Amino acid sequence: MAARTKARKRALDLLFEAEQRGLNVGDLLRERLAAPVTEAPLPQYTADLVEGVVGHWADIDELLATYSQGWSLERMPAVDRAILRLGAYEVLYAEDVPEPVAISEAVGLATELSTDDSPKFVNGLLARLAEVKPTLA
Repeated sequence: MAARTKARKRALDLLFEAEQRGLNVGDLLRERLAAPVTEAPLPQYTADLVEGVVGHWADIDELLATYSQGWSLERMPAVDRAILRLGAYEVLYAEDVPEPVAISEAVGLATELSTDDSPKFVNGLLARLAEVKPTLA
Protein backbone atom coordinates (compact mmCIF):
# COMPACT_ATOMS: atom_id res chain seq x y z
CA MET A 1 0.00 0.00 0.00
CA ALA A 2 1.38 3.40 -1.00
CA ALA A 3 2.34 5.90 1.69
CA ARG A 4 -0.38 8.39 0.79
CA THR A 5 -3.00 5.63 0.68
CA LYS A 6 -2.00 4.63 4.22
CA ALA A 7 -2.07 8.27 5.30
CA ARG A 8 -5.58 8.66 3.88
CA LYS A 9 -6.73 5.56 5.75
CA ARG A 10 -5.35 6.94 9.00
CA ALA A 11 -7.03 10.31 8.35
CA LEU A 12 -10.30 8.48 7.72
CA ASP A 13 -9.84 6.56 10.97
CA LEU A 14 -9.45 9.84 12.88
CA LEU A 15 -12.47 11.46 11.22
CA PHE A 16 -14.62 8.41 11.89
CA GLU A 17 -13.40 7.92 15.47
CA ALA A 18 -14.00 11.55 16.39
CA GLU A 19 -17.56 11.43 15.09
CA GLN A 20 -18.33 8.12 16.81
CA ARG A 21 -16.92 9.31 20.12
CA GLY A 22 -18.42 12.81 19.87
CA LEU A 23 -14.99 14.43 19.93
CA ASN A 24 -13.60 17.42 18.12
CA VAL A 25 -11.47 15.93 15.33
CA GLY A 26 -8.87 18.70 15.61
CA ASP A 27 -8.43 17.96 19.31
CA LEU A 28 -8.17 14.23 18.59
CA LEU A 29 -5.51 14.89 15.94
CA ARG A 30 -3.45 17.01 18.34
CA GLU A 31 -3.78 14.30 21.00
CA ARG A 32 -2.59 11.59 18.58
CA LEU A 33 0.31 13.70 17.36
CA ALA A 34 1.43 14.31 20.94
CA ALA A 35 0.92 10.72 22.11
CA PRO A 36 0.60 8.18 19.27
CA VAL A 37 -1.42 5.04 20.01
CA THR A 38 0.43 2.98 17.40
CA GLU A 39 4.10 2.14 16.91
CA ALA A 40 4.31 4.39 13.87
CA PRO A 41 3.53 8.07 14.43
CA LEU A 42 0.91 9.70 12.24
CA PRO A 43 2.29 10.62 8.83
CA GLN A 44 2.43 14.34 8.08
CA TYR A 45 0.03 13.81 5.18
CA THR A 46 -2.55 12.38 7.60
CA ALA A 47 -2.29 15.53 9.71
CA ASP A 48 -2.48 17.71 6.59
CA LEU A 49 -5.64 15.93 5.43
CA VAL A 50 -7.41 16.12 8.78
CA GLU A 51 -6.45 19.79 9.21
CA GLY A 52 -7.67 20.48 5.67
CA VAL A 53 -11.02 18.80 6.29
CA VAL A 54 -11.41 20.68 9.58
CA GLY A 55 -10.50 23.99 7.92
CA HIS A 56 -13.14 23.55 5.22
CA TRP A 57 -15.68 21.52 7.25
CA ALA A 58 -18.71 23.79 6.80
CA ASP A 59 -18.16 24.28 3.06
CA ILE A 60 -17.55 20.57 2.50
CA ASP A 61 -20.69 19.56 4.39
CA GLU A 62 -22.76 22.17 2.55
CA LEU A 63 -21.52 20.92 -0.83
CA LEU A 64 -22.05 17.27 0.08
CA ALA A 65 -25.59 18.03 1.23
CA THR A 66 -26.31 20.08 -1.90
CA TYR A 67 -25.08 17.52 -4.43
CA SER A 68 -25.92 14.20 -2.74
CA GLN A 69 -29.38 14.03 -4.39
CA GLY A 70 -31.82 12.77 -1.81
CA TRP A 71 -29.31 11.79 0.88
CA SER A 72 -28.87 14.10 3.83
CA LEU A 73 -25.53 13.91 5.62
CA GLU A 74 -27.28 12.45 8.66
CA ARG A 75 -28.79 9.64 6.59
CA MET A 76 -25.45 8.52 5.15
CA PRO A 77 -23.51 5.78 6.92
CA ALA A 78 -20.92 7.41 9.21
CA VAL A 79 -18.01 5.83 7.36
CA ASP A 80 -19.34 7.20 4.05
CA ARG A 81 -19.60 10.69 5.58
CA ALA A 82 -15.99 10.50 6.67
CA ILE A 83 -14.84 9.16 3.29
CA LEU A 84 -16.77 11.87 1.46
CA ARG A 85 -15.40 14.65 3.65
CA LEU A 86 -11.87 13.42 3.05
CA GLY A 87 -12.42 12.93 -0.68
CA ALA A 88 -14.16 16.28 -1.07
CA TYR A 89 -11.25 18.02 0.63
CA GLU A 90 -8.77 16.42 -1.77
CA VAL A 91 -10.94 17.05 -4.85
CA LEU A 92 -11.70 20.67 -4.00
CA TYR A 93 -8.72 21.98 -2.05
CA ALA A 94 -5.63 19.75 -2.29
CA GLU A 95 -3.67 21.30 -5.15
CA ASP A 96 -1.09 18.50 -5.31
CA VAL A 97 -3.61 15.67 -5.82
CA PRO A 98 -5.22 15.15 -9.24
CA GLU A 99 -8.99 14.93 -8.95
CA PRO A 100 -9.21 11.42 -10.49
CA VAL A 101 -6.66 10.16 -7.95
CA ALA A 102 -8.60 11.66 -5.04
CA ILE A 103 -11.83 10.09 -6.31
CA SER A 104 -10.19 6.72 -6.91
CA GLU A 105 -8.67 6.67 -3.43
CA ALA A 106 -12.03 7.54 -1.84
CA VAL A 107 -13.78 4.82 -3.85
CA GLY A 108 -11.10 2.36 -2.73
CA LEU A 109 -11.76 3.23 0.92
CA ALA A 110 -15.51 2.84 0.38
CA THR A 111 -14.97 -0.54 -1.30
CA GLU A 112 -12.83 -1.75 1.57
CA LEU A 113 -14.78 -0.31 4.49
CA SER A 114 -18.41 0.35 3.63
CA THR A 115 -21.51 -1.11 1.99
CA ASP A 116 -21.76 -2.63 -1.48
CA ASP A 117 -23.54 0.50 -2.74
CA SER A 118 -21.10 2.97 -1.21
CA PRO A 119 -18.33 2.93 -3.86
CA LYS A 120 -20.79 3.94 -6.60
CA PHE A 121 -22.31 6.66 -4.39
CA VAL A 122 -18.89 8.04 -3.37
CA ASN A 123 -17.69 7.99 -6.98
CA GLY A 124 -20.78 9.79 -8.27
CA LEU A 125 -20.85 12.48 -5.60
CA LEU A 126 -17.13 13.26 -5.75
CA ALA A 127 -17.19 13.26 -9.57
CA ARG A 128 -20.04 15.77 -9.40
CA LEU A 129 -18.03 17.99 -7.04
CA ALA A 130 -15.07 17.82 -9.44
CA GLU A 131 -17.40 18.79 -12.28
CA VAL A 132 -18.81 21.85 -10.50
CA LYS A 133 -15.50 22.86 -8.88
CA PRO A 134 -14.77 25.61 -11.46
CA THR A 135 -18.07 27.32 -10.56
CA LEU A 136 -17.43 27.34 -6.80
CA ALA A 137 -14.98 30.23 -6.62
